[in-house]
Amino acid sequence: MDILAIIGAIFGAGAIAGGVLTAMSARVVAQYEKGLVFRFGRVVGTRDPGLRMLIPFVDRMRKISTQIVTMPVPAQDGITRDNVTVRVDAVVYFRVIDPVCAVVEVQNYLFAVGQVAQTSLRSIIGKSDLDSLLSNREELNKGLEIMIDSPALSWGIHIDRVEIKDVSIPDSLKRSMSRQAEAERERRARVISAEGELQASKKLAQAGAQMAESPASLQLRLLETVVQVAAEKNSTLVLPFPVELLRFLERGTQQESTATGTTQAESEPTPAAPESTAPEIAPPEPAPALGPSNTRATSQDGIRS
Repeated sequence: MDILAIIGAIFGAGAIAGGVLTAMSARVVAQYEKGLVFRFGRVVGTRDPGLRMLIPFVDRMRKISTQIVTMPVPAQDGITRDNVTVRVDAVVYFRVIDPVCAVVEVQNYLFAVGQVAQTSLRSIIGKSDLDSLLSNREELNKGLEIMIDSPALSWGIHIDRVEIKDVSIPDSLKRSMSRQAEAERERRARVISAEGELQASKKLAQAGAQMAESPASLQLRLLETVVQVAAEKNSTLVLPFPVELLRFLERGTQQESTATGTTQAESEPTPAAPESTAPEIAPPEPAPALGPSNTRATSQDGIRS
């Protein structure tokens, strides 16, 4: 009995030891993970999802997730190519495609990808204009993805997508942009209004030319306008007055005023010249001409006297 007890104890201890070793060597790899096995510090291979057995005290397994990792990139301050200070943040989507490279080639691939994303984002800000950051985000996302994916490929990481989340600009620039947008909309509104008036004037000119050929259509249009006004405001009294009648009365008034002015001019007598009360002054008589005989007589009379 003692021998049987000893044998049973030995088998029991062996079973317990085997169970402990099995528990220490068994590893469960999830569906979204890859198991990287190190044997005495050296990579001997990877393990697929499922229950995997390792050599106790010899093998060591490190599990690497193959899911897509969403990493937000902190907002970066930068100056665009047109000298505008902006603050841009983004988000990076990537996954591990080679667990060996991700663990062996880089110390911490998450930290490495984050730093590359920040530096690439700063570089994109310096190479782009403000309008490009606000409107051409798809092209910037592609460029940023290429810049991050170039070093990440050697780390066994694939960049699936990069998106720029938000672009923050100064408040003064926002006010300037709002004024610019308002002015642009005002300009468009004026241009559209002017084009509408031009088209309306052309149509009105065509309508006027067509109505001039048939005066009855003008009267029908006038009656239609009266009906529209009466339908909108019943208390309004509309009396159509033809324009031709106004012109006829104007011409009659001009002719009457011309005739009246001519009649008054003929009936008034011509005013006579006013009589002068000043005395009449006779013109002086001409002095007699002095001949040679008179000169001699005068000289002789002078001697005599």
